[in-house]
Amino acid sequence: MNKKTVKDIDLKGKRVLMRVDFNVPMDKGCVKDDKRIRAALPTIQYILDQNASLVVMSHLGRPKGAGFEIEFSLRPAAETLGNLLNKPVKMAPDCIGPEVEKMAKDLKPGEVLMLENVRFHKQEEKNDPDFAKKLASLGEVYVNDAFGSAHRAHASTEGAAKYMPAVSGFLMEQELEYLSRATMNPQHPYIAILGGAKISDKIAVIENLLGKCDKLIIGGGMANTFLAAKGCSMAESLVETGSINTAKALISKFNDKILLPVDGVIGNKTDTQTQIVSVENIPAGWSMLDIGPKTVERFSEALKRAKLVVWNGPMGMFEDTRFAEGTFAIAKLLANSGAVTIIGGGDSASAVKKAGVAKQMTHVSTGGGASLEFLEGKVLPGVAALNDK
Repeated sequence: MNKKTVKDIDLKGKRVLMRVDFNVPMDKGCVKDDKRIRAALPTIQYILDQNASLVVMSHLGRPKGAGFEIEFSLRPAAETLGNLLNKPVKMAPDCIGPEVEKMAKDLKPGEVLMLENVRFHKQEEKNDPDFAKKLASLGEVYVNDAFGSAHRAHASTEGAAKYMPAVSGFLMEQELEYLSRATMNPQHPYIAILGGAKISDKIAVIENLLGKCDKLIIGGGMANTFLAAKGCSMAESLVETGSINTAKALISKFNDKILLPVDGVIGNKTDTQTQIVSVENIPAGWSMLDIGPKTVERFSEALKRAKLVVWNGPMGMFEDTRFAEGTFAIAKLLANSGAVTIIGGGDSASAVKKAGVAKQMTHVSTGGGASLEFLEGKVLPGVAALNDK
């Protein structure tokens, strides 16, 4: 990575403004899953060990942007962070304003202040320069460890970085290092796996990866559109009719690289029964909702030889146990392979976790949208704003 990290800058005695991704699930004012908070701990601990003070900022959910809304308060996240650090974390009443400025400036080395949700202000998502300056005034060094928000040019992710030295945290560094393996000089054989519902969301990713990988495996709802483009009758399956011509063009150009399902698990709306059928024999009234066993075998043959695998999007509707087997079979195969396995965030991360093999993957991304845009070849604003080495 050609961006400076917290290790490339002197933090001793400085006040650090750190963007984290504490957009965590909440239930009745309590943090339900602290994974994202734990992910930021190595960087937070390193900053505090440098005898620096720390101001932490994040968004949470989608408040209206018209001021404080208790259900979107970051106070529970501050309490969770305090418990994990085994030290008190002060809670600011807002993210800007005279009182917040005083709290930040009064911090002693080793102390932590959590700002209130930056999205309580509309100016955050507008990347308003005055709002960004006010945020920047709370620190002397900017650290971004929120990869999950790096694809957004917001005041806290991009704007504030312009007003002081700006470096990445360890989580951001790790994300960029692994995802770069998929886009710059990848190891071969290199297999990419794309799933999820829509092809239209991932056309740029498909085109970018097809130029770099040896094989592209397509499953999930996306595969239905490709199969329809090949002339299969998909009955009630989800098909993006507006993307069929795009799928045809991709098949025509990259036919030797694209691997599609040959069978699937189908279901219908009238009962809970499922069937396994060839993709050419889906009966009327039924939908393909998972890849079948012959497809798992076909995909496995390609994956066994891989040295690098990037996976973004499940193979079927894995939230329903009837249609989870294909996704879980691929997850388990990757877990036991010798390949470097990079899992895009979102549903893919959830799938490997549900399959019980998340810890056996080389890297599971914390950012679904950000990882997708990175794989498209886009420059992420939150990364571009950091200082070069």
